[in-house]
Amino acid sequence: MPEGHTIHRLARRLSEVFEGEELAVSSPQGRFARGARLLDGRRLVSARAYGKQLHLTFALPADPDDRLVMRSHLGLYGAWSFAGDDRFAASSSIGAPRKMGERESGSSRTHALRYDDGRVIPDPPVGAVRARLAGRHGWADLRGPAECRVETVSEAAMALKRLGPDPLNPAASPDLFVARASRSARPIAALLLEQQVIAGVGNIFRAESLFRQGVDPFLPSRAAGEETLLGLWQENRELMEIGVRLGRIVTTDPEDRPGIPETAAWPEHANYVYKRTGEPCLHCGTPVREMELAGRNLFWCPGCQPPSSP
Repeated sequence: MPEGHTIHRLARRLSEVFEGEELAVSSPQGRFARGARLLDGRRLVSARAYGKQLHLTFALPADPDDRLVMRSHLGLYGAWSFAGDDRFAASSSIGAPRKMGERESGSSRTHALRYDDGRVIPDPPVGAVRARLAGRHGWADLRGPAECRVETVSEAAMALKRLGPDPLNPAASPDLFVARASRSARPIAALLLEQQVIAGVGNIFRAESLFRQGVDPFLPSRAAGEETLLGLWQENRELMEIGVRLGRIVTTDPEDRPGIPETAAWPEHANYVYKRTGEPCLHCGTPVREMELAGRNLFWCPGCQPPSSP
């Protein structure tokens, strides 16, 4: 599923193209019909990412304090697609990494059909569009999310309290992550996928951050120690910031892919262990191993991440 950097890019894109506009909100599929009615005609105040969740805040034009939040989670198959005129600077799709490799694909196309007031006339929806946001210059369609609902501001805030800190939030402190991880006997590789412990980290970031820090993925979290946990926090923050910038998860250092720039690294030269089962480690030559842990396939190098002492 899309990891946290993808949702941060998505929030940024929705803010760029819609923030401040009164939007027509609909649910062509019908599964979000009630929520669409509550939001239709409201102004988008902000688009923010919290880990793997997206919060879109809408306000009534006549009463800016009357606000509702559209909270969504893309899950494994969700994606947003964008289209519009030449002023609608958005990529054609964000999400669904199984199809797109964790990167936005394509670009917005010029759209000539307009209403009398100059607003773009959206194309008929294709497929099961859960929600459509339409502004003056273009529209965005949400398909296949694991979750999509409208909540009050306080309800949305309560949902956030259940999450751990997001490394991509500049104001976030690692203290809660360290405290929660330190109380658990579960392997650190399992804890890194718990959104209640650290928000936004997914399967690729967990494998690559553990490798880069030389941490045994099976080390009990409470035995890791503060220094190791803070190292993993900082590692994930830096890797996710690269993901936000590139639109790809590239975790290798330049010296380990000589002559290949980061923009051309994905997928063959992008990662150290993720999906490199049986291939020699780029650092020590040990074959990379794979096994299922916490419902996802874990990749690690036994040479660079040896078992910790009991």
